[in-house]
Amino acid sequence: MEQPRRWHDVFWLGMFVIHLVGLGLVLGVLGLNRFKQKNRLDIDKYTYRFMENEAGLTEDYWPLYAVAGGVGTALGWSWLLLLGSRATQMMKVSVHILTTYLAVISVLCFWAEQFFWGVAFAIGATLQFLYVMSVIDRLPFTMLVLQKAVKMVWNLPEVMRVAYAFMLVVLLWMALWSFGAAGVVASSIGDGGRWWLLVVLSISLFWTGAVLCNTVHVIVSGTVVRVTIHGGREGASVPANSLMKSLQYALTTSFGSICYGSLFTAAIRTLRWEIRGIRSKIGNNECLLCCVDFLFHLVETLVRFFNKYAYVQIAVYGKSFNRSARDAWELFQSTGVEAIVAYDCSGAVLLMGTIFGGLITGTCSGVWAWIKWNDRAFMIGSTSMLMGMVLVGIAMVVVESAVTSIYICYAEDPLLIQRWDTEFFNHMSETLHQRLQHRSSRAREVLTHNHLDSRIEEHSSISVIS
Repeated sequence: MEQPRRWHDVFWLGMFVIHLVGLGLVLGVLGLNRFKQKNRLDIDKYTYRFMENEAGLTEDYWPLYAVAGGVGTALGWSWLLLLGSRATQMMKVSVHILTTYLAVISVLCFWAEQFFWGVAFAIGATLQFLYVMSVIDRLPFTMLVLQKAVKMVWNLPEVMRVAYAFMLVVLLWMALWSFGAAGVVASSIGDGGRWWLLVVLSISLFWTGAVLCNTVHVIVSGTVVRVTIHGGREGASVPANSLMKSLQYALTTSFGSICYGSLFTAAIRTLRWEIRGIRSKIGNNECLLCCVDFLFHLVETLVRFFNKYAYVQIAVYGKSFNRSARDAWELFQSTGVEAIVAYDCSGAVLLMGTIFGGLITGTCSGVWAWIKWNDRAFMIGSTSMLMGMVLVGIAMVVVESAVTSIYICYAEDPLLIQRWDTEFFNHMSETLHQRLQHRSSRAREVLTHNHLDSRIEEHSSISVIS
């Protein structure tokens, strides 16, 4: 029998709830002030110093956000519906087409004389291309892991229903969020003021979306691990209420930990992927390697306390976020599994799919806005892109939850994976052996290089003395 769980990270739970209630009121006020009547709530008397544009109405811009919500939902649901038959092809397309799509948008931005956005998308396309080139040899193993993760969740249709339900919850919140955002776009405040307000609203949406995505992560990974431990879906000892237990824990005792981890995990993971990709392609440039190594070790320290594998520990054991992250990382390092966790790029591939879905969503709303009001198209397009990323991310996190569960199960007891899929277990074991050998040979090369450098310095000092 499972022990009763304690509440963890309650402070962050309170902060999230206060933020949600407070922002909900602000969004309502911002939207209502321009709804069917300009300055309905007489807010303009507080902002008259910043008025630079002709005011519009909330309902002028709200339908554009409705398009973003519809496109994002359609992409997310399509991903879930095609998960069993076309998931691998969709992930490959996301990896290879994202660079081209970013480059095309960059060219269009320059054509529209939006130089900031043109440079931003050009940098994004360059970083995406360099990252894919740096990890292209890892993609076969990554695709294998993703295929097995898809197989795992496809056999659990109840977790798919959870994703659909949470996507509807996100849509309800986005209806209110877009109402307030449309009110900001319609306001007479200057471009700088509106952009700052939209940035604040976007940070809030990012945190809220990350919390909901990671809640799904905890629910799915808790269900997957329980089913795997009990011998698969057909096992006689599988608890009948595995999903409901995971749902109960995720929305009560563990919700504070989810709110806390959602603030930092995504940014640290993205930074880590980029640094790893750059580090692997530097070569013998010692000055640059020294700088990148400093950043790499700094990020690795942060990863010890903020990583996505913490959500599996939270789901299974009910620990606090920092303790879960630390325990998961120490488990990987003590068993050597960290070698294949670092080699696997499944998280980055799923993030590419999320960004691609967001770009499609932002393009649809941005193009419509450009036709009607070209001076506000990029405001609407960029915020619509974030809406699309959150909605598609809900679908992607289902697979990511299965990936993290596979690695945690393999680290805790490899026989769990062997019992589930013997061929996949053999492939993982072989890859782990190869990665550990690779690390050993790299370590020997570094030691040999350092030894030769010390010998050369010693001979040089003797020559100078003589």
